[in-house]
Amino acid sequence: MTILSYPPKPSPGDRIAVLSPSSGLPGLFPLPYELGLERLRKEYGLEPVEYPATRTMGSTPQERADDIHAAFADPDIKAVIASIGGDDQITVLPLLDRELIRANPKPFFGMSDNTNLLAYLHNSGIVAFHGASVMCELGRPVAMHPQTAESLRAALFTSGPYELRPAERWRDIDRDWADPATFDAEPETRPGTGWTWVNADRVVEGRSWGGCLEIIGWLLMADREIASDLSVYDGGVLLLETSEDMPSATEVFCTLRNMGERGLLQRFSALLMGRPKTWSFERPNSPEEAGRHASDQREAVLRAMRTYAPDTTIVFDVDFGHTDPQLVIPYGGTVRVDGPARRITVTY
Repeated sequence: MTILSYPPKPSPGDRIAVLSPSSGLPGLFPLPYELGLERLRKEYGLEPVEYPATRTMGSTPQERADDIHAAFADPDIKAVIASIGGDDQITVLPLLDRELIRANPKPFFGMSDNTNLLAYLHNSGIVAFHGASVMCELGRPVAMHPQTAESLRAALFTSGPYELRPAERWRDIDRDWADPATFDAEPETRPGTGWTWVNADRVVEGRSWGGCLEIIGWLLMADREIASDLSVYDGGVLLLETSEDMPSATEVFCTLRNMGERGLLQRFSALLMGRPKTWSFERPNSPEEAGRHASDQREAVLRAMRTYAPDTTIVFDVDFGHTDPQLVIPYGGTVRVDGPARRITVTY
């Protein structure tokens, strides 16, 4: 069984690697990317170091693997953060040198397609961090969401417990990154709706695992970075969220059903389900359509959990997915889900 440990934290003034392990979208949309780099410097006191494939659309898996190796091997680099996600990081995993990365553990921050690398680091014994990409969170127009900024600062620089809070205001409607006017005004947000709890009569504390549901499904299909001994997940906290692809309720149920058939779903004592994204440029849902999408997804999750893990504590609409704000959650780190007190505490 792999023993997970937290890598050393950076300090203000340190150098942080900025990589694109998935897509080189900084090359297409420099405005949010450059804004994110500026905030790393000015608001967090870190010096971002860009690697060759970071702005390259169509970079090869080997080029991206080379960037990952260079970042982890460099003793002057104290942390690594993804620029954004993508859809083919699974092709990079077979090219990675596990021993090199294991010998040079560093905090890694990413989500979405970076679920691949988060799971890889988990299997390498390294606690990583789900959340806070350069373009989406650090590059938010006008200012980072205060809850994202606070969570990221705590995850970067501190060690110990940090209590997550339901979003006071949130959003999932985006604006065009290619339009400079997008960055002249803060995004429109709406009031938070709190969390919804199921089987909240107990306290669960365990190691977290999971990520973007679609990527977990791909990893299961390719049989990559899923532990052969499923007991490593026993008593843990499962993190799941869905992307801007907005999979249907049927797709969500089928993925969870297959996790249950594999014997994986029932290993976890708690499930944190990220607030679903309900709007995209391809599917600009009305408020009514968005509400139905979210409700249908919740029912799909409940249907699968009732079948395979009926006693699991579930918390819906936790803000760690593809919506804004985005709370950083340690991946492989300790998460405490206190049902009676309705509180979630992570250990950074």
